[in-house]
Amino acid sequence: MSVGIIYFFIIVFANTIGAVSGMGGGVLIKPMLDLIHVHPVAAISFYSSVAVLTMSFVSTYRQVKNGIEVKWPFAIRLSLGAVLGGLLGNYLFEWILKLYPEGREVQLIQIILTVITLLLSIIHSYDLIENRAYQGKGLTLISGLVLGFLASLLGIGGGPINVALLMFLFDIPIKRATVYSIITILFSQLTKVTSIFIVSDITRFDLAILYYIIPAAIIGGLLGAFISKKASDKSVNVLYQAVIILVLLLNIYNGLKLI
Repeated sequence: MSVGIIYFFIIVFANTIGAVSGMGGGVLIKPMLDLIHVHPVAAISFYSSVAVLTMSFVSTYRQVKNGIEVKWPFAIRLSLGAVLGGLLGNYLFEWILKLYPEGREVQLIQIILTVITLLLSIIHSYDLIENRAYQGKGLTLISGLVLGFLASLLGIGGGPINVALLMFLFDIPIKRATVYSIITILFSQLTKVTSIFIVSDITRFDLAILYYIIPAAIIGGLLGAFISKKASDKSVNVLYQAVIILVLLLNIYNGLKLI
């Protein structure tokens, strides 16, 4: 089986789960592609970002069309912060990659930070931390910046920390938090992918793989939006917790292989 076909099925699966849970797909794509280890860390981060960007665009469109309530002033503030955060995260990623061009240390840093965010997210998902209900516009911008920064730096396109932080700071129900998370991911990954095309040498990536990645991401986004419409808040929360545990185990395994 070709690498492109394997990537196709991974991305359909990951983006479907990512669209329903609000994690964005990259949180699964990144460790699964690391596990296969066909491409270097910079290429995997790029492919993951393209897949998540495509999925988040499709999923946002379908969610809005499905009638999900979106408070656009809030979403826009989050997205503006995510744009700046995406730029900063990609800049730091490229800087670290220049320091460690082989990519092993970069991958290890990504895994450690991802594991930390996963642990914080799972603690929150079991109601061990009481939600707040802040209203500040500045806090919304800062939240978007932090989420965009982590999404871009870690190459996971968002991750469980998005949903957890939005629920914790603004007391948003999980299904609505997943929609805001996907919108934030859309803008942070759009910024990252655009900056890669403008600033970086994209000839270092095998662009033919995108013929598999982009259709898979579209299918995953459509399937995820369809399932999300049917799922209850309780079902989404169970899926969210299950994915966190799966990704935590994947990252720990990949990290142990690098040490």
